[in-house]
Amino acid sequence: MIIKRFPLVLLSLFLGLSAVLAGCERGEQGSTATSAEESTTAKQKRVAVVISTLNNPWFVVLAETARDRAQELGYKATIFDSQNNPAKESEHYDNIVSSGYDAILFNPTDADGSIANVRKAKTADIPVFCMDRELNANDVAVSQILSDNYSGTVALGQYFVKQVGKKGKYIELLGLVGDNNTWNRSKGFHSVVDRFPELEMVAQQSADFDRAKALEVTESLLQSNPDIDAVFAGNDAMAMGAYQALVASGKSDTVKVFGFDGADDVVKLIAEGKITATGMQFPKVMAKTAAESADAYIKGKRDFPQKTPVAVELVTQENVSNYGDYGRN
Repeated sequence: MIIKRFPLVLLSLFLGLSAVLAGCERGEQGSTATSAEESTTAKQKRVAVVISTLNNPWFVVLAETARDRAQELGYKATIFDSQNNPAKESEHYDNIVSSGYDAILFNPTDADGSIANVRKAKTADIPVFCMDRELNANDVAVSQILSDNYSGTVALGQYFVKQVGKKGKYIELLGLVGDNNTWNRSKGFHSVVDRFPELEMVAQQSADFDRAKALEVTESLLQSNPDIDAVFAGNDAMAMGAYQALVASGKSDTVKVFGFDGADDVVKLIAEGKITATGMQFPKVMAKTAAESADAYIKGKRDFPQKTPVAVELVTQENVSNYGDYGRN
């Protein structure tokens, strides 16, 4: 009996061992697949999108377009909101550098104050591509993709004179004083209107490119200057704030409002004849160009222009049907 049972014992042991070995093999294969997936994920490069503020629909479009284009190109992209605060922006850069991002698509808070942050990234070999807002340095960002603000407001100034006339009173709402866009837009506008001495600027005040602040500033200025003929605002958020103040004071039908950006809400009011004109900046073009430039840099390209101008187009009631969704239809 012992002789007959012995092969059965061996057979049982053999089958058990085979099952264990098969299980181990499957486990090793599963482990290898998991490791491969983790390796692929780990290799995905990351792009940071650092925006001056998301408290403005125009900048939301700039940020989301940059993020989405980077993702289409195969990157993991994250948006950082600086809240128009240079200190917050610096914290973002510290985080981005320590985390080892591969590129930064950047909308600065300050033309001078943001230079140190970009230099920090450059020292860490992280390329920076500026969008819309300019840095007062040509040796830190790889490239700056910027609207031609000066030429855009020259055209706006010419249309201002055509609509308001060669005589009248107006107020100007300035953006952030530390942003070159503020002064380039103001200079372009004044290069035209200052040729007409009877076009009098009765007030000029900053509203920080902010709609709510523009509403407050315009309400205050209207009290001391109730007989103005026009408002020139350095961006569309401020144009909307000024328009709200004019509606509240019963002056929206007699005071012409001029903005700059190409924001959808202003474009719609131009179509309705409630705001006179704006300058279309094409934020989607700038954002996509920045993302594609970063991709090319990561893949080895190095010859980038320091500044890439993007033309601004005048939007009026005559041609407004050609525009919408932050660009041309």
